[in-house]
Amino acid sequence: MQHDERNLETIPAGSLGLIALESCREIGEKVDKYLVKWRYTREHEHEGNIAFKGYQRDTYNIGVSVPRFGTGEAKGTLKESVRGYDIFILVDVTNYSLTYTVSGHRNHMSPDDHYADLKRVISAIGGKARRITVIMPFLYESRQHKRTGRESLDCANALQELTSMGVDNIITFDAHDPRVENAIPLYGFETVQPAYQFIKGILSSVKDLKIDSDHMMVVSPDEGGTNRAIYLANVLGLDMGMFYKRRDYSKIVDGRNPIVAHEFLGSSVEGKDIFIIDDMISSGDSMIDVATELKKRKASRIFVISTFGLFTNGLAKFDTAVENGLIYKVVTTNLIYQHPELLSRPYYISCDMSKYIAYIIDTLNHDVSISDLLDPYDRIESLVSRYKNGEDF
Repeated sequence: MQHDERNLETIPAGSLGLIALESCREIGEKVDKYLVKWRYTREHEHEGNIAFKGYQRDTYNIGVSVPRFGTGEAKGTLKESVRGYDIFILVDVTNYSLTYTVSGHRNHMSPDDHYADLKRVISAIGGKARRITVIMPFLYESRQHKRTGRESLDCANALQELTSMGVDNIITFDAHDPRVENAIPLYGFETVQPAYQFIKGILSSVKDLKIDSDHMMVVSPDEGGTNRAIYLANVLGLDMGMFYKRRDYSKIVDGRNPIVAHEFLGSSVEGKDIFIIDDMISSGDSMIDVATELKKRKASRIFVISTFGLFTNGLAKFDTAVENGLIYKVVTTNLIYQHPELLSRPYYISCDMSKYIAYIIDTLNHDVSISDLLDPYDRIESLVSRYKNGEDF
């Protein structure tokens, strides 16, 4: 999608301010560069209007710091005024690479630490901003989205806490269960799918794919992820399959019921390239188990696709799986922290989401609908057509 196709002539909701916390500093800088470039090249009839004052700037980044005391306690500090601004805050709650010191001991930042820093920055804004939108790619506590027995409802509590502090909109990517938005029904909540970026990343890296139902298939590793698999399969015109996890409910291992077997529901995968798509790769065990089952059924190349590559147990399992021919490519986004070792792997494809986030911010700042950004059907169709015609993109 070319940027000049977007009609953004409406008056901005306020002067644009971008706050990228340290956990999102790298992608925040990329987003800022896109915004600066677009707004300097965009021509519109209201250029001299007072409502557009400060529309074109060298940077939209608002300086913030979150210094810590020796006890590990912290405070949020803004380095400039944000009165009347339309603020967008980026935070990556999974960025474990950042550390802080507690009484001489080094601690790696946990999701709780990042979430607390987000609240500190919102508190520092102190109600002075015209509107606050939080862009949290990996939704905090999203895997604790429903109650089973005597359990906390952490994700719902966090959403309600943020809105009570003055947050107007929350944008996340591929929420584990989008129904968690029911916790804040009167506030904006969008969960965005990076389907277009996945397809673009794969097609840019692999030049011999045959995108039809005879040579390719989309598979969901479990019943909970069928919607994203159905969407991708329909857009690409492919068949879709699903694995059903049969669990032993008489035992609990590491906080969950162990998987006894993976039962496959779908047509034959023999000789087909397979896209396994899910919201996250945590330990990676589930993805590797599914790939193993597909190889038993004589599948060809297997692409493991996920919005969030957490790799909580490291990359050794995936290295072995690639060496053994189980997995062909691993595809994730840069929405969360990527370890340098991951980026160095020849089988890894990274999908850059910074331009997409910049589109969303630019459009929302103008109070224009982002519905066309949330549904990339036409863009994927165009991309696939160009790929089949041998065009570069």
